[in-house]
Amino acid sequence: MTAGSLTILVIDENRIRASIIEAGLRDAGHRHVTVIHDVAGIARRIAEIEPDVIVIDLENPNRDMLENMFQLSRAVKRPIAMFVDRADQASIEAAVDAGVSAYVVDGLKKERIKPILDMAISRFNAFSRMARELEEARSELENRKVIDRAKGILMKSRGLSEEAAYALLRKTAMNQNRKIAEIAQSLVTAAGLLGPLEGE
Repeated sequence: MTAGSLTILVIDENRIRASIIEAGLRDAGHRHVTVIHDVAGIARRIAEIEPDVIVIDLENPNRDMLENMFQLSRAVKRPIAMFVDRADQASIEAAVDAGVSAYVVDGLKKERIKPILDMAISRFNAFSRMARELEEARSELENRKVIDRAKGILMKSRGLSEEAAYALLRKTAMNQNRKIAEIAQSLVTAAGLLGPLEGE
């Protein structure tokens, strides 16, 4: 995505600080910048605007305000750069846990906005890619377990070898235009409904 095509939402109750962020973004070539000064009903506004990136500036945030912003971060699943005046270790850890892509303490300068935004987007993309790969690996592992269980059921009930049981699952999947894991899950479910096989 190019700078000009990104839709950026700036959330800042302080109008002067918001104007610094907005100026930094516009200097960096960002044309689609929306600034919101009131955090009430912010989730609805985010849904309306559908920003690609969110920049949150919190001046002296209290714990409740930080927690609300962290909950927002978990929900929106977008790159978020958060500027705060000061932070303790617990706040920084909470920001990371919430998925905030860049958490900047005492660093609101116009010329820093672009590199921080770029870093937030890169970190968000890297984290999303890792999360996706982890989910795919988990899913693959679950599929293997189900397929092994289905092979075991076929081997016991039909007296097949492991290779023949897998070949039967694969052939059935091809004939029904479904994934082997889906056929295996159906077989495991059916076997569970029919009760334990002898020897199980």
